[in-house]
Amino acid sequence: MASFRESLTPLSVPIFRAIWLANLSSNFGALIQSVAAAWLMTSLTQSADLVAFVQASATLPIMLFSLVSGALADSYDRRRIMLFAQGFMLAVSLLLALLAYMGAVTPWSLLALTFLIGTGTALNNPSWQASVGDIVPRADLPAAVALNSIGFNITRSVGPAIGGAIVAAAGAAAAFAVNAASYLPLIVAIARWRPGIQRPSLPRETLRSGVMAGVRYVAMSPNIGRVLIRSFVFGFGAISMQALLPLVARDLLGGGALTYGLLLGAFGAGAIGGAFLSGGLRGRLTGEAIVRIAFLAFAAGVIVAAWSRIPVVTALGLVLAGSGWVLALARFNVTVQLASPRWVVGRTLSIYQTATFGGMAAGSWTFGLLADAHGVSAALTLAAVVLLAGAALGLAASIPEDSTLSLDPANRFREPELGLEIKPRSGPILVMIEFEIHEADTEAFLKLMSERRRIRRRNGARNWNLARDLERPSRWVESYHAPTWTEYVRHNQRATFADAAIADQLRALHCGDHPPRVQRLIERPTNWADLAGAPMTGEQFH
Repeated sequence: MASFRESLTPLSVPIFRAIWLANLSSNFGALIQSVAAAWLMTSLTQSADLVAFVQASATLPIMLFSLVSGALADSYDRRRIMLFAQGFMLAVSLLLALLAYMGAVTPWSLLALTFLIGTGTALNNPSWQASVGDIVPRADLPAAVALNSIGFNITRSVGPAIGGAIVAAAGAAAAFAVNAASYLPLIVAIARWRPGIQRPSLPRETLRSGVMAGVRYVAMSPNIGRVLIRSFVFGFGAISMQALLPLVARDLLGGGALTYGLLLGAFGAGAIGGAFLSGGLRGRLTGEAIVRIAFLAFAAGVIVAAWSRIPVVTALGLVLAGSGWVLALARFNVTVQLASPRWVVGRTLSIYQTATFGGMAAGSWTFGLLADAHGVSAALTLAAVVLLAGAALGLAASIPEDSTLSLDPANRFREPELGLEIKPRSGPILVMIEFEIHEADTEAFLKLMSERRRIRRRNGARNWNLARDLERPSRWVESYHAPTWTEYVRHNQRATFADAAIADQLRALHCGDHPPRVQRLIERPTNWADLAGAPMTGEQFH
């Protein structure tokens, strides 16, 4: 009971509660739209791959655009981004409803408009997910992520069935209109939100440099890399269920739109159960164990759906798959957020989404083609094999445990007083830090410097190097470049308490009479001798 109450703690935060409740409405409409689009496609074409492409068209934009959206989320006002995204999806949904009402929807226009709605989702998601970590305390972040899953799957448990009923009774146009209306409560809730915005002390990064900084951070973070591998495999195999479910309802069970909606409802009911289970499982099992259970549960559900011809049995398999869906995706999401400092969390989440939804887009296309060529049952069976392989992949790429490191900004850096007048864009900047290390401490120093190298490069340093003085072996020099003075300051402002702990350990090994000596130089061609910079020394090591 205590763990259940703890799972609801984030709802005590008023703005989280308001947006969470508004999201229920938006998710409800999105699921109705999904049911209507998928079922409308089955009436427009007999092609299994085009039916599967409906799911692919919704997920492909998230793969393509999430990284750019993440960079925007880390550099711009997230509230305004979400308002724009919601307004854009409202406009596209109204257009889709109008075309459906006029009977003017074709398979390709349906895919195109579904793609545009997915584009709005791709723009919205990184900003919202990154905002959750700003709204609730870090300790409540896993519960907040689980609550977001619960909210989505509460609507999933009833929305698809209602969506199927709306399509059966009033047609796809009515379902698309309901989806358009569902955006309004969320737009109002976001518009009333007044987050505390910290004015940046540095110029905003360009979109290109912001994207590259996010990619660099993930590339230098092995824990996040393992999550990306597993999330891609899970997305690739698991999407087969949703992509081919209209065909399961129509061809394997002989049902209609209502049957399809009820099957989706069963999946959503299982997802709600998985979300509530996740809190208790976190205290008893490792993250990797939870992910393996999720892979295995989804694989079992897929096998049942592939070979069952009884709707109730198929629904039970979908309940099992739904629980695995939430357990895996919530675990991936929390792991990425807890492994990311706030300055880059939008980008790391977007890269995680790119991997996951890239797998989903590829899986929708792959299993749609397989279903067209070899039948729905054979395609789903192969998807189950992929999921079993994903569980076994944990032996080589296991999910890390929740990070206990403090990733809040250390805020130790203070800009030095310079003896040479420069502009923020002046550069390149060369930084050299001198250490005196006893011979007995050399091995420990090199181990720390290996971690230091990863941190420096991850935070934006270039051409990092470590050199040892041949004439005085106790003297070591760390050096790196920053393209401009602004980027040098930005690099240092990104340092977290965890990064500062490495600096403290290096300082403890330093045996000189004074702190490690820092030199900052600006590089100049020899024909600019009159502008050549001189070393600026004596600054406290940080």
